[in-house]
Amino acid sequence: MANPVTDPMADRLDDKIRLLHEILRDLDRVVVAFSGGADSAFLAATARDVLGSERAHCVTAISPSLAGSEEVDCRALADEWGLRWTPVDTEEMARAAYRANDVDRCYHCKAELMDVVAPIADTERSTVILGVNLDDLADHRPGQRAALERGAVFPLVQAGLTKADIREASRRMGLRTWDKPAAACLASRVPYGTPVSVEILSRVDRAEAALHGLGFRQVRVRHYGETARIEVDEAELARAVSARRSVVDAVKAAGYRYVTLDLEGFRSGNLNEGVVGEATVRSAESDPRRVPDQR
Repeated sequence: MANPVTDPMADRLDDKIRLLHEILRDLDRVVVAFSGGADSAFLAATARDVLGSERAHCVTAISPSLAGSEEVDCRALADEWGLRWTPVDTEEMARAAYRANDVDRCYHCKAELMDVVAPIADTERSTVILGVNLDDLADHRPGQRAALERGAVFPLVQAGLTKADIREASRRMGLRTWDKPAAACLASRVPYGTPVSVEILSRVDRAEAALHGLGFRQVRVRHYGETARIEVDEAELARAVSARRSVVDAVKAAGYRYVTLDLEGFRSGNLNEGVVGEATVRSAESDPRRVPDQR
């Protein structure tokens, strides 16, 4: 009898998942930087499965750069999945370099995160792990360097997992986050060179929440002073135009005077276009595939 046909793609994903489990077992005790997005949620659920909640502690940074709906969802996911979860306040807004919003803003944000989370990991003799995936290395994300410099580990990168891999693995596990839209920090809506403030982040948050309330799933409100540049999925552009009056009213109610719709649609990280990044750290000491010595 002939052997059943196997799916090479599924086999490769299984191999990556097995490697991820080995990496987590080798780390033994971890603190997961848990933002509630598809990547960190998958990492949190997997760490819980492999290590148990006693050795896998999920921590969410609470600050003005985290959308209110994301904080609510982190709490809900922790409840649903039985995660050992702690919210912690981070003070990146107190850092002048962060507020200046130069191209290295993300570095200062992750430095603040690590300054808050690392002491928790030290107390528990754990390693801080982040949900960075292989695809992320191609973008301008200087925060990766800040995390690596402070001893964080990227298990998803080490296991060779891409964003598509993580969504498929999450779907197999029955995680409702498998198809969750990308949700970067609110400061990513502010063009480099425009100082970040709590008022701006709050305005962006209110505008995006209002658009979600109108039924748009993937949304970005890019902040340009009194003007909001809206991005939605290309498939929803026609609906955004047909619902023009409701869209304009919702965004103006959040504090914007002018409302524009980007006809190219949603593009993750498009404010990084033209930026020469440092997303891939090349030094041996900062290789994101490296599994460090145990704490």
